[in-house]
Amino acid sequence: MEENDLKKNCSLLLIGGSAGSLEVLMAILPNLNPIENFAIAIILHRKSAEDSTLEDLISLRTNVPLTRVEDKVNLECGHIFLAPSDYHLLFEKDGILSLDVSEKVNYSRPSIDVSFESAAAAYGSKCIAILLSGANSDGTNGLKAIQREGGVVILQNPENAVMPFMPQSALSSMSPSHVFEVDEILDYINSIDQLH
Repeated sequence: MEENDLKKNCSLLLIGGSAGSLEVLMAILPNLNPIENFAIAIILHRKSAEDSTLEDLISLRTNVPLTRVEDKVNLECGHIFLAPSDYHLLFEKDGILSLDVSEKVNYSRPSIDVSFESAAAAYGSKCIAILLSGANSDGTNGLKAIQREGGVVILQNPENAVMPFMPQSALSSMSPSHVFEVDEILDYINSIDQLH
């Protein structure tokens, strides 16, 4: 399959989160159905260190294959990609992922805003973005960029988030496509192959 076909046929599900979001992921990932027509990219605020603990944890908790992100790796449908610590994860229009070490944004690298904005530019309306629990406003600007390009924007219900500030920040400044409880997020992800 040519790279242009890969991008055209592969939608992108982005999941961003910070404090309190790992618990949500650990509730969702073990219950994911196999995915066919989209890839999942997870951007979590992480400590700045070489540490594969999170990759190992995710790969053990899901049947969806986890691909370790290195610079210039192909985005593939049916796989999970986790932004590595101390790098911004960027999306290119030809279906390539790249890593960037520019300044922290919202005190974070990886930054959810940086990745979401990059994905909006590369994938446009083929993006679905979910923002989970967290303690700062990272993600809000990225969600706005995805919404402007016609993508779907989903927030974890801040009322039931461990750290409500991140989804509440987005909710206060935009109208998302959906505000979901954790079980509804899982149901939505498991329905994407039928919806798109």
